[in-house]
Amino acid sequence: MASVTLGLAPFNPPHIAGKIEWLLGGNAFTGQNAMLAQDWLDVFLHGSPWVLLLISVALNLSKKN
Repeated sequence: MASVTLGLAPFNPPHIAGKIEWLLGGNAFTGQNAMLAQDWLDVFLHGSPWVLLLISVALNLSKKN
């Protein structure tokens, strides 16, 4: 539950969704609208709970087999 709330904060719209759109749009690395260091830190802080959740689920599923 903590991973979901931390990963989606703030909720309207989820902050990580905007950063992912920015990355997929191709403007994250070059150009006038390139992501700054604070934007990359933001992606890391909002994305890490999701990565940890996926790792935890994978480890728990592998133990059951």
